[in-house]
Amino acid sequence: MKKFSIFLIAMIALIGFTSCEHDDDVVFVAQPDPEGVIFTNNFSENYTLLAAASANLAERFVWNEVDFDAPTTVTYELQGSASSDFSDFNVIGTTSQTNMAVSVGQFMSLAKDAGLDNDPATEDMPNSGSIFFRVRAYAGTDGSNGLAETSEVKSLTVTLPEIGEEAEEAKVNLFLVGDATAAGWDNNNNNTPLFRDAENSNLYYFQGKFKAGAFKLLEIRGLWQPQWGTNDGSTLAVNPGDGTDPGVFAVDAEGYYSYTFNLEDMTFTKDALDASGAATYNSIGVIGSATPGGWDTDTDMTQSTFNPHIWYISSMELTGEDGEFKFRANDDWADNWGTPTIGLSGQANYGAGDNMKAAPGTYEIWFNDLDGRYILIPLGEE
Repeated sequence: MKKFSIFLIAMIALIGFTSCEHDDDVVFVAQPDPEGVIFTNNFSENYTLLAAASANLAERFVWNEVDFDAPTTVTYELQGSASSDFSDFNVIGTTSQTNMAVSVGQFMSLAKDAGLDNDPATEDMPNSGSIFFRVRAYAGTDGSNGLAETSEVKSLTVTLPEIGEEAEEAKVNLFLVGDATAAGWDNNNNNTPLFRDAENSNLYYFQGKFKAGAFKLLEIRGLWQPQWGTNDGSTLAVNPGDGTDPGVFAVDAEGYYSYTFNLEDMTFTKDALDASGAATYNSIGVIGSATPGGWDTDTDMTQSTFNPHIWYISSMELTGEDGEFKFRANDDWADNWGTPTIGLSGQANYGAGDNMKAAPGTYEIWFNDLDGRYILIPLGEE
């Protein structure tokens, strides 16, 4: 019996040893040779930070995809700091995507850490200076396995207008989120904006494709509040950030719909839209004296893969106090849109001879060729 016990113990030990050897055989040891991670978007020379626009987009940081040659997800961590050596930094956020939106308020927080303010009486605290960003890519979700790459530091110049300087009132932007929309239920996925009325800043429009499902409206990409929806299917409801989230806007069947949202009287309308006869263009671009190509070369927009009638540019600088621009299709004047409206949003008319104008600045630009509506979202300033 004793010999049998010794034999049994030996067998258990042998099995355990074999198991350990087997485990060691399948431990993954990657030897990656990634090309590194770098920012790929165009940055503004200066970002003017207005407190009234703190909820607006300051910049959408975009970077390349990193391949660690490993069977694992890659996580990207955007970091911001008041110092170039990143001796102390804030994690702006983490994502599996290759872009992240940062609000004016987040820029202002870093500017404060850098010792900037807008009080002309504090001579030892300038109102203009630099804040710093970098992105770190790592394998997995917790960054503990040692496979990581960090970009070079990007320095951005920011300015806090001194108290008393004239500033235009910030406008509220609204973005679609939900499984009925292009972004899905991701609140930071290049969410499509609604198109604000040129004269009534409480009135918003959207004509376009929706899947069967539901959606809500967000004021800031990357944040779930302020959040707009409906609790009764006929009026608007909002959670500004200290309440209960509203219900969804329901879409019973996939198709094209026309929505109008009125934030002043808290109402909305929804109508089915027949877009079967609408032209589908190969390209649409922005052209004009305010654009990089002047009146000679279009700056092409990106066509939505979800809705072929929605076009956008993530970052574009418009220059000149009297700079003008228009939208046109297929690099030709046969199909073009314009309006004499001056401002950040409006409705361009098909075939019109008028040109749009906007204050010099860097913008995210969206255009809907179904109804000619457009919106310019300032990157860092209003």
